[in-house]
Amino acid sequence: MKIFNKFILCSLAASLILSSCEPDDYTGGGGGDNDKLTFSKIGGFTNGTGDEGFAEISAFDPNTGKLFIVNPNDSELSVWDISNPAQPVRGAGITLTGIPNSVAVYDGVVAVALENAANKQANGTVVTYDSDTQTLLNTYPAGALPDMVTFSPNGKYIVTANEGEPNDLYTNDPEGSVTIIEVATGQVSTLGFTAFNGRNIGNDFRVFGPNATLAQDIEPEYVAISNNSKKAYITLQENNGIAIVNLETKTIENVVGLGVKDYSLPANQIDASDKDDIVGNFKNWPVFGFYHPDAIAFARINGGRYLITANEGDARDYDGFSEETRVKDLTLDPDIFPNAATLQLDENLGRLKTTTANGDIDGDGNHEVIYAYGARSFSIWSTSGALIYDSGDEIGKTIFDLDPDAFNNNEGSEADKRSDDKGAEPEAVTTLKVGKQTLLFVGLERTGGILVYDISNPSHPRFLEWLRDTEDISPEGLIVVKDEDSPTGNDLVIATNEVSNTVAIYEIRKGDD
Repeated sequence: MKIFNKFILCSLAASLILSSCEPDDYTGGGGGDNDKLTFSKIGGFTNGTGDEGFAEISAFDPNTGKLFIVNPNDSELSVWDISNPAQPVRGAGITLTGIPNSVAVYDGVVAVALENAANKQANGTVVTYDSDTQTLLNTYPAGALPDMVTFSPNGKYIVTANEGEPNDLYTNDPEGSVTIIEVATGQVSTLGFTAFNGRNIGNDFRVFGPNATLAQDIEPEYVAISNNSKKAYITLQENNGIAIVNLETKTIENVVGLGVKDYSLPANQIDASDKDDIVGNFKNWPVFGFYHPDAIAFARINGGRYLITANEGDARDYDGFSEETRVKDLTLDPDIFPNAATLQLDENLGRLKTTTANGDIDGDGNHEVIYAYGARSFSIWSTSGALIYDSGDEIGKTIFDLDPDAFNNNEGSEADKRSDDKGAEPEAVTTLKVGKQTLLFVGLERTGGILVYDISNPSHPRFLEWLRDTEDISPEGLIVVKDEDSPTGNDLVIATNEVSNTVAIYEIRKGDD
């Protein structure tokens, strides 16, 4: 526990902006002094002056030193010059005709995903701007509610995940889709999922919206693209799956279910109650968790290709339809759960958020299976959706060991407040190659901060750091800036925090830098 003790001592002595203390003599997967890493917060600022929602996703342009920030509250793309990260300078923002959800930059072109401001269920758009002059270049049609936008690594394609959420009454449920824009020609292809209607995807893939087809029920969330720019991998969060898209043929090749996590296994302990008067009450329970991935990243490691997901979890909870309930309100099958009365006490599983949409296997009104939302973890998958590694209960136990007051808190509130829900809620993931090491950064929406892992061996990741400033609350977006593109000459990690409206800039130094 040497690393944890040192972290706590550093945290107690931290100044307002210090939040990173490196493990003693850490050397990464490559070994040797050149692989020693230190992390430090070198800059930060607040975007907007109101409550949350003025800073969500960001993208950096190395050509101009500008950071572009999605600001949905003001229907604006905020612009900051971070050529000197220690002294960011706010520039003139770009006023948008729609609600921005995501932004990406490639070679001086800024792409913004806009949902329809008048009708969220109507089709949205993608707009592009010149990063230097900030003039509008093009407007492209997209599907309903484009939620995430990215460029392919070669810059040939702009890809959006169009979530297609229903309205609150659940009377209008547009189909989810994926839009592919060929930058050179302007050709737009929006791909739907109607070819999968009527199919049983399997492996705990969920289709459960009232009277919804599979194409309507699918809600694309986030996009990762392979290093050769040929495939896109789309998380389908509420559905507990991933879609695999061929960008060259512009077809959806497959939809895969991700299965469930077994919380009765020794490595998968959770604190399942916010009413047990015990912080960090880790136990095994007869519960399964849907992975429900939010962000996804693609990584090429030692010749292999991998997908990494942040398993946040998400429930459908609308006025017209809600699946959300608590375990104490289920009727548990007495043959499967002979100790149901004990399990359903508030201090045990009673408070745990669960679903009415799954678990009644035979339709008799009794639940034979208890499901939770999310896996409270990150996972590493093959590009076909096979699980290679899951972090189990490590996130919860790591936070508890480092700072019990932060354990399962709710955006800076008291500890244990989210134990009955989704824990720390891993929200964002991104990767970075540093020397011989591949680093993974995991943003925690509720607990806050960024967990850093060495995933150079994808089957055995190693925890390195928790980058955290308590003024930065609820990281929604994470990006990395490679050293050759960085204004400091060193790799950067930039976190956009949607509750505090703050942006945090961390620098990574190698060896004796």
